[in-house]
Amino acid sequence: MRVSIFFIAIGIFILLYTYIGLRIVVPLQIRQPLKALIWSGIFIAAALPVITIVMRIYQIETVFNDVLSWFAYITFGFVSILFFFVVLKDLAVGGGWLFSKIHSLFQPHSAEAMTGSALGGSGDSRRQMLWTAANLTVLGMSGLLTGCGMVQARYQIKIEKVTVPLNNLSGSFEGLRIVQISDIHVGPTIKGGFVKAVVEKVNALEPDMIVLTGDLVDGSVSYLEKEVAALAELRSPGGKFFITGNHEYYSGVFPWLEKIKSLGFDVLLNEHRVITRNGSNLILGGVTDISAGRMVPEHRSDPAASLLGAPAADTRILLAHQPVSVYEAAKAGYDLQLSGHTHGGQYFPYSKLIGMAQPFVAGLYRHEQTWLYVNRGTGYWGPPIRLGAPAEITEITLTGKNITV
Repeated sequence: MRVSIFFIAIGIFILLYTYIGLRIVVPLQIRQPLKALIWSGIFIAAALPVITIVMRIYQIETVFNDVLSWFAYITFGFVSILFFFVVLKDLAVGGGWLFSKIHSLFQPHSAEAMTGSALGGSGDSRRQMLWTAANLTVLGMSGLLTGCGMVQARYQIKIEKVTVPLNNLSGSFEGLRIVQISDIHVGPTIKGGFVKAVVEKVNALEPDMIVLTGDLVDGSVSYLEKEVAALAELRSPGGKFFITGNHEYYSGVFPWLEKIKSLGFDVLLNEHRVITRNGSNLILGGVTDISAGRMVPEHRSDPAASLLGAPAADTRILLAHQPVSVYEAAKAGYDLQLSGHTHGGQYFPYSKLIGMAQPFVAGLYRHEQTWLYVNRGTGYWGPPIRLGAPAEITEITLTGKNITV
């Protein structure tokens, strides 16, 4: 099964990269042996992202694999941005060609135009020059956006401040500040230095409570435990809580759960905790990732089960990695769900297209009587690029007051 998926994935990547080559490299009329060298590089680059993922699936974790991942993901990020612009360019050219054909049907063919067509000459060279200029332009734009996206992904984490109005919130919890981090994806390209910077930013907010809503890692405990060590330094009087994302199940969920507990997190697996202030209760529930049951049957996500045995409370908050858990959360009676998973699309143009696949992409939503906040992710996955969907650390303030959101 894994072998067939591997070859299907490589085939898809090769088709994508080949299309780019045919539309960019061929029209440049590069001579041999440079053309052969470029095409060899294209096919190698197409295979690398799949190879690095397969190496991680089989836990082949080395410094070499990390270096390979940097190259694979940067080139894939560049190609995926370039693909968008090439398609856009081809659609524009195709539209112009179609328009000229339709227009010519209603115009008499002048002798001068027929002569120019018969002689060829400057018209062909002008078209070649324009085509080359267009290709160089999209290459340059894609390269510039890739570079800008890398800077934003690696060094620009936005502190997103959100106030959520909850009708039944007890006055004891008015102004409670929950800081949410999500989707850090510690792995081949995100290491301990990045994690430490996140910890410093979170602690500077002096939160009442910290929640980490899944997809912390991409790799084994043995290879990454030193890279996540700084998470033990996260501090908040109300504690810090963790739920699983889908990537924990790809990385060895049970060893990771033990490791995460050792870092001081309270792990919620379809269960809840009761937070009490001045005699008032707030329920904080947490569920496993919605896909977990396919990999670990006993981890089937169940928002209703997470409330079993819970005392009466004015407010119920659920931590659920994937936003679509909100449908069951609403049925279970939760007032607010905090999620991640989508990365907000991560980078342009896919940050604008993700809405076709995800009903909840980023920010604050309302489903029936339940609020949903979707964090865009604190790290990134795959290409170290963010464009139009900045990484975020979210400071969520609870209020019982009527406000406009």
